[in-house]
Amino acid sequence: MADDNTGDELKARWAKVAQRLRAELGEDLYSSWFARMEPEQLNGSRLVTSVPTRFLKNWIETHYLEKLTRVCTAELGPLDTVQLRVRTRGLPQRADHLTERRQPEAPAGTAPAGTPCRARQAQASGERGSPLDHNLTFETFVTGQSNALAHAASLRVADAAPGAPLSFNPLYIHSAAGLGKTHLLNAISWRIRQRQSDRKVLFITAERFMYHFLAALKSRDVLSFKDYFQTIDVLLIDDFQFLQGKTMQQEFCHTFNSLVDSKRQVIVAADVPPSQLESIDQRMRSRLAGGLVVDIETPCLELKRGILNARLSDAMKRDQNLSVSAEVVEYIANRINGGGRELEGALNRVIASQQLTRAPMTVDFAASALRDLAQLNETIRVRIEDILRVVGRHYNVARADLLSPRRARSIVRPRQVGMYLAKKLTPRSLPEIGRRFGGRDHSTVLHAVRKIEDLMKSDDKLAREINLLVRLIEQQ
Repeated sequence: MADDNTGDELKARWAKVAQRLRAELGEDLYSSWFARMEPEQLNGSRLVTSVPTRFLKNWIETHYLEKLTRVCTAELGPLDTVQLRVRTRGLPQRADHLTERRQPEAPAGTAPAGTPCRARQAQASGERGSPLDHNLTFETFVTGQSNALAHAASLRVADAAPGAPLSFNPLYIHSAAGLGKTHLLNAISWRIRQRQSDRKVLFITAERFMYHFLAALKSRDVLSFKDYFQTIDVLLIDDFQFLQGKTMQQEFCHTFNSLVDSKRQVIVAADVPPSQLESIDQRMRSRLAGGLVVDIETPCLELKRGILNARLSDAMKRDQNLSVSAEVVEYIANRINGGGRELEGALNRVIASQQLTRAPMTVDFAASALRDLAQLNETIRVRIEDILRVVGRHYNVARADLLSPRRARSIVRPRQVGMYLAKKLTPRSLPEIGRRFGGRDHSTVLHAVRKIEDLMKSDDKLAREINLLVRLIEQQ
């Protein structure tokens, strides 16, 4: 090819290269990386192209040079080399264009996508991110066995000194919805901002990340978007499982790799572990799994009590006339199978219902307020196995002990309660109940039933206990 192949003819041929790249990569990727590439010179088997920034040059050389060479060869003829350089011409014009161009309207609290990079960096990083909840701090996070590791890891990350070696990078927290992931990410953000105000912290959801990236694509200002994220010291991204689209994932992958490689802290939260992020590229999943991966399990009964008591304490500070008995708290803790949100929602519903109706705050009332959380209206068929499980859990007695011949008082009373409940809640005969309770005869069961009935007449605490157990068993 001629050495002077640098003018209009090359530009016309380059248009076919651009068209082919757009078809193979899609409009988003082409606009992000190749829209501002220009052909400079075609000299024999060597093509020289230019891009406006060193960042763009490095990214294309690292990720797309092979594809670019192949497409250029197909349209321009055999090539040994496709060379990229950073051009310096036209920069003032580019800056003026950014200043004068009409910007799309942006949501309150965010910078328009076309704002020059320097102006963006002058803003607080939180303006681009998702809003933080002032109530979600380490002080309000109730810990238990199911979330202790996630809490400890989050605290370690939040308290790490600037410049110190990172203990976990990335930190990946996963759990079902409502178990505390977002709470921990908020808590980390608040703690770093309060104790290390010079560090730039960005808490952002995957949805908001995608929104800002699409706005940058639309305004053809992706470079400012990329440059902004290079200024972040601590990036926290929530609901990562919602990150969709190949272009979005590639952009996040670049941001993630750049921050981790430069020793910036990244914390990711999702509903599933990295290995189950089926829509995410395998390399990205591998990098996410390369840090510390911790999960938060469904809270145990003790933790649910702790969460309810903490929320109740907050509610009582707002309303000093509020009174919720321990039995009602115990009922809600046993009744609700979800995490903190579900527990708080159930408690709020019971309190609001009582305040509106002025009815006594009893277990029966709580059960009525939460009745739509029960299973579909079906005939309740209580099994003796359900009774053994609920009674054993309530009294902290093993099933084997309930069925054993042991006569310790700590076992006899729960066993009698279980027999009473089996007679009250099931159609089973006394002999059959006796057989299911360790092979006892019908007279033993009858004695237990009459004993509990007599005690309930004079022991209000036992009567409330039995009432609670009935509710719990019926809603198994």
